[in-house]
Amino acid sequence: MKKVKVAILGAGTAGLTAMSQVRRQTEDFVIIDGGALGTTCARVGCMPSKALIHSANHYHARNDFAEIGIHGGEALSVNQAEVLERVRALRDRFSGGVANNMLSNLKSEQFIEGYAKFIALNRLEVNGEQIEAERVIIATGSRPVVPALWQAFGDRILTSDDIFELETFPESVAVVGLGAIGIELGQAMSRLGVKVIGFEMLNTVAGLSEPNARDAAVSLISQEFPIYLGEAANISEGSDGKLQLSNSAGSFEVDAVLASLGRRPNIDQLGIENLGIELDEQGMPPFDIETMQISDLPVFMAGDVNRFRPILHEAGYEGKIAGINAMKYPQVEHYHRVAPMGIVFTDPEVALFGKRYSELDLDRVEVACFHLEKANGRAIVQQVDKGVISLFADKETQQLIGGELVMAEAEHFAHLLGWAVEQGMTVQRLLQMPFYHPVLEEAIQSALQQLAKTLYKADEPIDLVKIG
Repeated sequence: MKKVKVAILGAGTAGLTAMSQVRRQTEDFVIIDGGALGTTCARVGCMPSKALIHSANHYHARNDFAEIGIHGGEALSVNQAEVLERVRALRDRFSGGVANNMLSNLKSEQFIEGYAKFIALNRLEVNGEQIEAERVIIATGSRPVVPALWQAFGDRILTSDDIFELETFPESVAVVGLGAIGIELGQAMSRLGVKVIGFEMLNTVAGLSEPNARDAAVSLISQEFPIYLGEAANISEGSDGKLQLSNSAGSFEVDAVLASLGRRPNIDQLGIENLGIELDEQGMPPFDIETMQISDLPVFMAGDVNRFRPILHEAGYEGKIAGINAMKYPQVEHYHRVAPMGIVFTDPEVALFGKRYSELDLDRVEVACFHLEKANGRAIVQQVDKGVISLFADKETQQLIGGELVMAEAEHFAHLLGWAVEQGMTVQRLLQMPFYHPVLEEAIQSALQQLAKTLYKADEPIDLVKIG
């Protein structure tokens, strides 16, 4: 039986980051992975989708040329096969780089290709052989959810894990699930000439919960393809090999369905029940988000597999915590979790930072919503004067605590405002920062000013700082 100090299950972002921490103190470890190497982000997530969106947005821009005096845009065409070929080339570059860097720095015995399963607390089985590990880090990631009944429709059901393998897109696609992945891919395919229709059980898209931001996103994106919210879509066989989707609005036939129903943690086949602890109704063990430790065991769980914040930068952060605490066990340390952030790369972009509207106690929080329509000079010039900035501040401390954005360049503003939340900055202090003209940041300034009106009862301007 092979014995090691640390076994890391999964070679994605969380697992590789954990490994880098473990290696600071020991080479007595193994990393075990039986799937395609390269992180979820690099292979099937954020990177290939952004390559697709980049092409889609460039092609879509032809619709705005005439307004700024450029003609001939209607003569442009798109080659879907070439777009997808470029997406795959970039995907292979990113995921191949991750795999090559990992394998080139490991001894042959430190990487095991296969799927591990617990047969006891400190004992794993891989490829029919057993490994005894003093500490274990679970970083096995997640996979797309596909309802069992849908699997009978075969390759007409697509997921984000396989859509980039297509040579060209189907003529028509129904996107079921309009969270970040569904709304991004739906808009991109629509802009590349696919007839898209969207369905979402919730009454929102892209995770938005503030009513003004939600309504703005739904209104703007539904101008490009129809969206049906608030109920499930039933799928059945249609005519001529198509799939039929139906709800209270009617029946619709499409060539394929993109199932964008979220991702399921890859924990159900790990033998997690053999750890000897009680699991919840979904088969998940109790774990601490500040230590990554499962119960009081020498087992840690990081990244998408724990479902806490399934985003790459969080997976890296959690992998670091798990790696450090695996080496410190049993004296584990608690680590602060940074302000949450989510970005959806639609047009306009959607971003959420800090607390979301659905989490607020509205008796203790002030909310301000600033609409960009014809209200910011730079936005008007750049033809992006659309969307909403919704900001939240604590009434007692006057600190900015979160917000939801639907606007151009939201990815950058979410970082700046997320950093402000993490720093505990007040609305007044934010308004004392410099704002250039003409820039989109002035829209943020306007939203902050609107928030300040209800927070402060000052006779003098609060954006001035007295000296002495």
